[in-house]
Amino acid sequence: MMGQYTVLSSRIRQELADMERVVARIERAMAAVREKPVDQDFYLDSAALNLHDFYAGLERIFQRIAETLDRSLPSGPEWHSELLRQMSMALPSVRPQVLSAETAKSLDEYLRFRHVVRKVYTFEFDPERIGRLVQRLRPVFAGTEAELVAFADFLDQLNRAD
Repeated sequence: MMGQYTVLSSRIRQELADMERVVARIERAMAAVREKPVDQDFYLDSAALNLHDFYAGLERIFQRIAETLDRSLPSGPEWHSELLRQMSMALPSVRPQVLSAETAKSLDEYLRFRHVVRKVYTFEFDPERIGRLVQRLRPVFAGTEAELVAFADFLDQLNRAD
């Protein structure tokens, strides 16, 4: 099992590094919205796509944890929400809580927005909603990143214990 912990810890850290780049792209897109209002639609589309990618990156981490450690990946129409909920639960004798309830709650809004990006035309995006999500993104990412790094550290400790 030791190799799986090493791989999972490394994947978590790599996804987080990639997500930092995504967050920076979102921030640049919103800065461009303010600088070039005439092209607002294009920059909002970019921000929305990258907000989608932000949550998709987190979900990849959650899936790997569920498959590798929990050995249980939710299914059914609500599996995305169930997976997020699963990450906020401690599983005795398997793993500690990955995310706090507060972090999971703040990420739920990004999960719901990811669904919107997949289901509507870009001209239907709500610029105010995108603005709110972007405004909260940096602190949400910082908190999520801290919790995921702490979880990766837990995995590294398991490796040393073996």
